Order: sequence, then C-alpha cells, then structure tokens
Amino acid sequence: MSKKRKLSVVVPTYNEAGNVEVLAEKIGQALEGIDYDIFFIDDSTDDTPDILSSLAGRDPHVQFLHRVNEKGLATAVIKGFEIADGDFLACMDADLQHPPEILRPMYAALCSGADICVPSRLIKGGSDGGLNLYRKFVSGTARWMGKILLPCLKKISDPTSGLFMFRKEMLDGADLQPVGWKIMIEVLAMTDYSLVVEIPYSFQDRASGESKLSKDATLQYIEQLFGLRKRGKKHEDLLVTRWSPEFTEKMVKKYV
Repeated sequence: MSKKRKLSVVVPTYNEAGNVEVLAEKIGQALEGIDYDIFFIDDSTDDTPDILSSLAGRDPHVQFLHRVNEKGLATAVIKGFEIADGDFLACMDADLQHPPEILRPMYAALCSGADICVPSRLIKGGSDGGLNLYRKFVSGTARWMGKILLPCLKKISDPTSGLFMFRKEMLDGADLQPVGWKIMIEVLAMTDYSLVVEIPYSFQDRASGESKLSKDATLQYIEQLFGLRKRGKKHEDLLVTRWSPEFTEKMVKKYV
C-alpha cells in the first residue's frame, strides 16, 4: 500500500452561507481516516465569512481566508493552492453539486499513481442530472470549444468541470494566469503530468443559493481558451485511464 499523503481541499465561496457547514461535515465523513484540511477562500458579501469563522473555530480541519479587494473563482482557487500544504490538492464547488463522497475515490486514484484525477459525468456510471437543459447546452458547448482549441483536453471526457485533484508538485514552475471560472483547464494546460484517471460521478442539484453562471463568465472562458492556446503545453503523449464504478470501488478498498 502506498504511503498515505495529506489532502488539502480548496473551496472557493461567494455567498454560500446555506451550504458551507453541510459541505464541511460531508467532507469530513467522506475523508474519515485520511489526513486532510479544507481551505475556504471567500469573496462573499453576505454572512458566509461569519459562518466560516465560527466553523473554523470548531473544526480543526477548516481554515478560511476572506478576501476584500479581490474577486473571482479562478484567482480564489489559485490562492488556496498557494497556501495549502497538502501533498494532494483538490478543488470543488461549495454548492454541493460536487458530491463530497467522490473525494475518497479521487484520493485513491492519486495513491495508485495518477498525476490528476478528473471525475466525469460523461463516462459509464456518471450523470449530469443536476443540470437543466440550458446548463447542459452551455456545458456541452464549453467542452466542445475547449477540445477544439486545446490539444491537452482532447482525450479528457469532462474537461470543463470544477472538480479535480492533483499532485501539488505539478504547480512547481507553472505559469498560471487564471481568469473567469474554469481553473481546471488552466492546470491541465500549464503543468507537467503524464497520467490522468477519470472516475464516474453524478452531478447533483444545487442545495442552496444561486448559480454564478453569467454572460461575463462565458466571455472570460473564451478569453482563457485563446490565451491558453498560445501559451499552453500540448501533452500529446498524455495517458487517460477511465475507471468503471466497480473498479473504482476496488481501488478505494486497496488504497484508502
């Protein structure tokens, strides 16, 4: 069995007062027996910072940073990556549409030798049922554009997700210049790695709060794609392995 590694989960928050306590509790349940911490990077204008402060005082696994003069999901995640000290880094949304239970098999994937684990809604055992028809159209269009413009995304089934886990050392020397809301494609395009494992997951309905999708976010995504097309790495020899639900369960038992 591989040496157990520490996991840092980075969660950007913007007005998620109704979700953060439930999310922290569910992450703790999912990662029982694993050395972990949660870094909430918060840009909220509601009472989310007060809730996070109280939560951090009660739960030693929770840390948070409230930003006053900075905004933006991608920059919040990068800030979390900078201050987190885990061997493995994970990113997930605060709205519970990314089920915390998926963190355990993601951790197993990295323990098995993967550089990055990307849960996918689009492989056997996965589902994007938490999206309405409009959001499915937007998500599909974003994937299509990404795969056309960035060679590193072509082999990955669900490259525009905000849910992923990777080895922290991949950030060494990486020129990350995030804009907008799609941080994973920045990491995929600008870091060095060789093995990606995809595991199935089911995207969930939002538990509380409102979607942050906007016209500005869409324009920022297009800007990001063209920027990464110029400066991103090709990753032509990338190996992508897809785990079935049964194999995922087997690997969790082996490595966690």
